[in-house]
Amino acid sequence: MGLLSLASGYGNFQLPPVVATRVTELLRAGSFPVSPVEGLPTLREAVAASYHAQGVPVVAAGNVVVTPGTKSALFALLKAVLRPGDEVLLPTPNWFGFRGLIEQAGGTVRELPLSAADNYSLAPEALQAALTPRTRLLLFTNPNNPTGRIYSCAEIAALLDVTRQHPQLLVLADEIYDGICFAPKLVSTLLAFPDPHQQHLVVNGFSKSLALIGWNVGYLVAPPAVAQACAARQFATGGAVAVPSQMAALAATEARATITTSLCQQLLPNRQQLLDFLAALPNALPYQPSGTYYAFPDLRAFLDPTLPLAAGSRQLVARLQAVGVEVVDGETCGAPGFLRFSYAVPASVLTEALNRIGTVLQ
Repeated sequence: MGLLSLASGYGNFQLPPVVATRVTELLRAGSFPVSPVEGLPTLREAVAASYHAQGVPVVAAGNVVVTPGTKSALFALLKAVLRPGDEVLLPTPNWFGFRGLIEQAGGTVRELPLSAADNYSLAPEALQAALTPRTRLLLFTNPNNPTGRIYSCAEIAALLDVTRQHPQLLVLADEIYDGICFAPKLVSTLLAFPDPHQQHLVVNGFSKSLALIGWNVGYLVAPPAVAQACAARQFATGGAVAVPSQMAALAATEARATITTSLCQQLLPNRQQLLDFLAALPNALPYQPSGTYYAFPDLRAFLDPTLPLAAGSRQLVARLQAVGVEVVDGETCGAPGFLRFSYAVPASVLTEALNRIGTVLQ
């Protein structure tokens, strides 16, 4: 099979038929509507309506800016709100791409390490103690990439009790995996919580939970003044997202419940196979991931004890690469000795990859 990748952040999902139909009809019509830089009104209204369906009536089309991918949404918000010297508090483990975006936007990263021993809980007391006069933004993901941890409504509410005491502190939630959920309750969006000081910002997209891989479309939700600043920067540096991508996103948004249910059902057999494999390793995964299509096992027991932790982590990744399996080194996410495995791959690929991993870890 050659090199097998369990490292990709994209799944092996087919384009949803409802999306293919909508885009085909658009192309056959022979002409596209002209999109404002902030996105087609129909798409922005549909995004707002999807939040209304989740019991979040406060989101309006004016809060939504459609962007060329979720990274662009993140960067637009960071550029709009960060000032020279501002710090971004980043609970870790977290997605390895945040650091570069924050630094490119002029901010400074301050990590807040969380522990696998208590399932990466973020206590309000720990958040309060980590804040400094320079802390401008708390950035977290829900569900978390790479751990798959989902923060409950009660946990988020407790954290926001802290942030509301600091009106100049903004809270940015990356919710791009919100539809890949295996918990009894759906993922709670940050936008569902009271926001008296206009502190809450959200980014999301369509490539993970809605299977629009390669369509390069995301969005941000922010108070109107921040949303307008992001749209103005997008106008000055680029333009509106391509209309076919926006129409694909519109179709996916309207069919959201059907698409996310189908994807989660598709992922279940692979998810169980990977969890069963990891359960046989000593203390590798004391808490099962509730969301995303990743597992993030603790493999420190399999590192060379003569090496520093980070070097040992890199060596283990290299050993897996040598048998033809590509994974994400937890060092890049703030947790050396842990590895991120994606199970959003063909079943045959996962089976063979786990066989090869087993030969290295035995």
